[in-house]
Amino acid sequence: MTGDSHVKPGEIGGVPFYISGSQFQYWRHAQLIIDVVKGRGGMLSLDNGRELRFLTRSRLFTDEEAATLDAADATQGEAV
Repeated sequence: MTGDSHVKPGEIGGVPFYISGSQFQYWRHAQLIIDVVKGRGGMLSLDNGRELRFLTRSRLFTDEEAATLDAADATQGEAV
């Protein structure tokens, strides 16, 4: 379930992906790369007898990417 405090940073396989607002603030300067791999999952997993789990990696945005995202945020803020 999602609420007002959740943010949708993107989609995975055409399905909306949400994280909490505090998680988004922490990760907003990084690209999250989420894969499905074989293995047993933890709290956030696909473990339903298929032995598949999520693997999350990240990389910091370059200065140019960060500037582009900041400009897009400013534009969206003006439109609201």
